[in-house]
Amino acid sequence: MDISLQLTQENIKKRIASIDIVRGLVMLLMLVDHVRERFFYHQQVSDPMELDTTSPQLFFTRLSAHFCAPVFVFLSGLSAWLYAHPANKPQRSPRGFLFKRGVFIIFIEIAVINWLWMGSYETLWLQVMWAIGISMLALSLASALPYKLILAIGLLIVAGHNALSTIHFSPNEWGYTIWTILHDRGFIYTSEHFEIKASYPVLPWIGVILLGYCMGPLYSSVVASAKRKRILLLAFAGAWFTLLVLRSFNLYGETLPWSVSLDPFLTVMSFLNYTKYPPSLDFILLTLGGLFLALALLENADNAFTKAIETFGSAPMFFYIVHLLILLVGYEVLLTTLGPNQGELFAVDHVWQIWLIAIGLALLLFMPTKAFAQFKHSSRSNLIKYF
Repeated sequence: MDISLQLTQENIKKRIASIDIVRGLVMLLMLVDHVRERFFYHQQVSDPMELDTTSPQLFFTRLSAHFCAPVFVFLSGLSAWLYAHPANKPQRSPRGFLFKRGVFIIFIEIAVINWLWMGSYETLWLQVMWAIGISMLALSLASALPYKLILAIGLLIVAGHNALSTIHFSPNEWGYTIWTILHDRGFIYTSEHFEIKASYPVLPWIGVILLGYCMGPLYSSVVASAKRKRILLLAFAGAWFTLLVLRSFNLYGETLPWSVSLDPFLTVMSFLNYTKYPPSLDFILLTLGGLFLALALLENADNAFTKAIETFGSAPMFFYIVHLLILLVGYEVLLTTLGPNQGELFAVDHVWQIWLIAIGLALLLFMPTKAFAQFKHSSRSNLIKYF
């Protein structure tokens, strides 16, 4: 190898910044999607999206948000490897860290996030934070396995889980609850006053976090930036080439086939219309391929814009909780003062207004997020660092 020199702490910090920049980008895309959930719910999209009733503007707005969950989960795995292999320090086991953080995230999902979404507890929705928490618990166990075995399990889950799509259980059958949690979203508990729904089947996400962990060595201090960029670009090309082959011929990886339409927009939309719950192989190839490309392009990014984006990625839990609180309170205030204008809902009329509201909220939350990120990085509290 031609990379015998040791990277300085400054270079290491700059390199890792690319991870926070990408995480910050998807946090902002997530913000757009959550504004859509609050203020455009009268035109709710299905999964996969119903192309006959979804405009191109709404389709691509929703499509942009598809990158959020895969990036969060994959980078959680990568970050776990970095935790276990700190620069210029002895290696340490990530098992305790992953277990405690996984439990904490599941608790936050149940105790805080669910209320911030619904404003009530009539239904407990187990969503993306639940999936991340469960994935961390799974990685805490798998991290003790040999590296190649972790990689093999991750690839098998991600590439093979679509073959399980024909397996289904009825609510009264043995195995229904565990299979609903793992692969088929649905209600796992119902009563007259309370329900629990597993909205994010966790099996594919466990595969994604394992793959993220296995990419960690690419960010070790002995890998040169140029080599890392080449590998990331090769991973991007491989993911999207595989997607192109599988999707073009409707071979495997997505339960919904695509079709050619007289309208070129509809053709493109049909080709890119993938299942998210659970995420199909094609969904994962598209989004992780985009992640690899973004990481390569942002490897050496260092300007005022990327530093601002990095701020949102350096305190993701804080931003997640605060923006949901603002959306909940803001929506209720507008509904109460202005009244409903779409049936029982208050909503904006155009997709571009979703993006405008999201931009305004991002600007509003920038300074609080920056202040909390600085506080978190200077704090010695493990609890604070979880945010």
